[in-house]
Amino acid sequence: MKSYHFVGIKGSGMSALAQILHDQGHRVQGADIAERLFTQTRLEDRNIPIYVFGESPLHPDLEVIASNAFSDDHPELIRCRDHRLPISRYHHFLGKWLRGYSSIAITGAHGKTTTTGLMAHVFSKIAPTSSLIGDGTGSGMPDSKYFVFEACEYRRHFLAYHPDIAVITNIDFDHPDYFSGIDDVRSAFQQMIDQVGRQIIACGEDDQVRLLRPRVPMLLYGFGSRNDLQARDIAVTPAGTSFDAYLRDRALGRFTIPMFGRHNVLNALAVIGTAFHSDLPMEEVREAMKTFGGVKRRFSEKPWIGNNILIDDYAHHPAEIRATIDAVRSKYPDRRIVSVFQPHTFSRLEQFLDDFAESLRASDDVYLCGIFGSAREASGTIRIEQLQDRVPGAKLIGEDSVGQLLDYRDSVIVFMGAGDIQKYQRRLEQLV
Repeated sequence: MKSYHFVGIKGSGMSALAQILHDQGHRVQGADIAERLFTQTRLEDRNIPIYVFGESPLHPDLEVIASNAFSDDHPELIRCRDHRLPISRYHHFLGKWLRGYSSIAITGAHGKTTTTGLMAHVFSKIAPTSSLIGDGTGSGMPDSKYFVFEACEYRRHFLAYHPDIAVITNIDFDHPDYFSGIDDVRSAFQQMIDQVGRQIIACGEDDQVRLLRPRVPMLLYGFGSRNDLQARDIAVTPAGTSFDAYLRDRALGRFTIPMFGRHNVLNALAVIGTAFHSDLPMEEVREAMKTFGGVKRRFSEKPWIGNNILIDDYAHHPAEIRATIDAVRSKYPDRRIVSVFQPHTFSRLEQFLDDFAESLRASDDVYLCGIFGSAREASGTIRIEQLQDRVPGAKLIGEDSVGQLLDYRDSVIVFMGAGDIQKYQRRLEQLV
């Protein structure tokens, strides 16, 4: 048994890793900002101590795991070095730790959290599986055969991993504060797949994916005949989406997922392909998929007054906004769609300004919140009004003016963003 101190324990990956180590019998504590974040609930459920930065007890037996969100000169890390504690960055620690498993990495610009959640759910129903999901959920099952985890491409952090199987949901230009463009992003994914040990499962609908040159077998999934694994005869019902899966004209059966949107059919195909190459029984895979409850902050919905539906979603890139609105249209074709969007980071909004405007115009009404900075990017020169000017009829909204959403009836109000967009929804709910 070891003792670990997490610097930035409320981060989604950090929280999940802390849960895994705790579940496996290690002593875990952590430090972070005082503000309450949704990721800390599962830490509290396990009675993992969480301290405010600067107040955590430090002792010689601790090993420190540091979030990538905080630089080496952060006061908490300086304290740890003053105590001569060994420090590992999150991705380096995880890269060493997963070597004891049959590891399955899920990566891509979009969709990796939902895919990881679905993969972990299905595999854990069939075999002992530990998992690390990007919504802050971790499970460290003893004697696990599989380890399913989300691998982030930002700053090429996923190069710390050498998984047995890698899933690539898509390749798109994001994180303009680091990547120079789509060619730079694709080169990072090429570097990553060069480290995969056994099999790659990748979305064949993505043109950038098809430019990759793998050294291990790569199965492509999608809708068209040029893919190895295909979804056919897709049908949408109030309960979800059903489709037939074929592997090179071999029928694998009809699958049903309690989710909506074509992107979620692709996510399900990724899981089916991985399960097939892991020799899991397809009948058990089909049954497990039916009971997936989703992941946090991905199309999380609840009924609300006025026969409205509130949805909380992590969408913070134009492609993700399009996918979310598509899913809403699929499930609620006769409802008015109201998007409440908070841009996440100045550099992302500046880089994709016109794309954001185009994606939001698929809504019936649009409300825009102030730009959310980050620990690594607190300010910028772009203004939210520049996005407003590009979306006809868009209105600015704040915590003090969110009450105007009370006028809607029979609508779907979608709160989208990767910052603190949830505070606007909480404020709205408090007004009733």
